[in-house]
Amino acid sequence: MREPLLQATGLSRAFGAVRAVDGVSFTLPEGGSLGIVGGSGSGKTTTARIVVGLERADGGEVRVRGRARPAARTRGRERRLARAREVQMVFQDPYLSFDPRTSVERVLAETLRLHFPDRDAGPRIRELLDQVGLGARAADALPRHLSGGQRQRVAIARALAVEPAVLVLDEAVAALDVSVQAQILNLLADIREQTPIGYLFITHDLGVVRCVTDEVLVMHHGRVVEAGATAEVLAAPQHPYTRLLLESVPRPGWNPARIAAARKELSALQESPTQEA
Repeated sequence: MREPLLQATGLSRAFGAVRAVDGVSFTLPEGGSLGIVGGSGSGKTTTARIVVGLERADGGEVRVRGRARPAARTRGRERRLARAREVQMVFQDPYLSFDPRTSVERVLAETLRLHFPDRDAGPRIRELLDQVGLGARAADALPRHLSGGQRQRVAIARALAVEPAVLVLDEAVAALDVSVQAQILNLLADIREQTPIGYLFITHDLGVVRCVTDEVLVMHHGRVVEAGATAEVLAAPQHPYTRLLLESVPRPGWNPARIAAARKELSALQESPTQEA
């Protein structure tokens, strides 16, 4: 069997008495797409931050292409850059990560210059803009002149510029209109067909999970309560929390009061409830 592109084993993270992540393990094959789904406080975002290196794990290990990920505070510029090229992250609101005075072209040029100083950035910038569906006309634009969907495309282009093995998308379409969400998800599907990149989707939206992932983990109170092929898990959920998530999606005949009662009943069954910090 081929080595997994990304492998997490026994990840754990506590904040005081709160166990935000508790023994989480999963694998992502090359070119694969894995969803981690759960409500607020489930531990999904902390798990993603551990994978990227923005959060330190108390236990467990993350490996990319069979190599253990270096610590977040790795010394040495080249080692830090090599680590960044393994995994990149796209956030829900990319605007906060852009310098409002910096054009799209300069954002991409600075990233390319940092990671590939010997390359001519010009052709690669044009290639990246075309790849994310923006084109050369967007090169001179400032972040504030772009729509939310366009800014997310720039964020994806910036992440792709370093040629990562894994792209982590943390609620990357949650703030967008439904029609724009569909465009971004189609874009990501196209990129996946063109490259060997692996996707790790962090989301509460089961519609996103259904559309763009092959496998899914369901997290609740820091633990994985269900995992498997996306179509199978969503068609025949085995865990009460997974069923609750599916029943919480508004549809004809939806009963919010019944969902709230089911949520309380499930919470009461938890022996030691925790919340994600």
